[in-house]
Amino acid sequence: MIVSQEALERAIADALKLSKKRNFKESVDITVVLKDINLKGPEGRIREVVELPHPPNKEVKICVVADGDMALKAQRMGLRVITKDELQQIDKKKAKKIAKECDWVLVKVDLMGLVGRILGPALGPRGKAPVPVPPNAPLEAIVRKYQKSVNLRVRKQPQVMCRIGTEDMDVKQLAENAQAVISALERKLPNPQNQIAKVIVKTTMGPPVLVTEG
Repeated sequence: MIVSQEALERAIADALKLSKKRNFKESVDITVVLKDINLKGPEGRIREVVELPHPPNKEVKICVVADGDMALKAQRMGLRVITKDELQQIDKKKAKKIAKECDWVLVKVDLMGLVGRILGPALGPRGKAPVPVPPNAPLEAIVRKYQKSVNLRVRKQPQVMCRIGTEDMDVKQLAENAQAVISALERKLPNPQNQIAKVIVKTTMGPPVLVTEG
């Protein structure tokens, strides 16, 4: 299946039109349903971070696990910081709360082992793999990247679901974000034209709308 920009724009416009007004800002989500893939084979183990062209008009919560200069830099940027000492005090309940609250967890590379042991069991089921960051890496640039990135992951079903923006964004921008997700999937699939079965868009609480050509 090949999906055009025009088809995406039509479907997203319909999804926004069909969505009832809520007392919160709804996300706009995309679901790409796949076919003829072996979930246990390489094409079924899709784990991909996609940087969207347009950031969502919604706060993306980034947590930084670090100490030293990286921790200070993250604090100055207003990010939530978990130091090594704080990390070692985290129990299972607190780990689940952090996994729920943080969209991305950036980790100073030498703390990855600790994070994997303490936060990993809570982050893994949510598809929020911690991101290793070298101590001298440009933290501001990395944070900007992840503020407009989404995680593509095939789980138990042959499909990928993610947010492409928010209901107050321009339809064209949402469609370009959706196209970025589809293009990333196409690069991972051996035969994308035949393996993408259908594409669906919807708002958080709204009805699903099938993307169709013509």
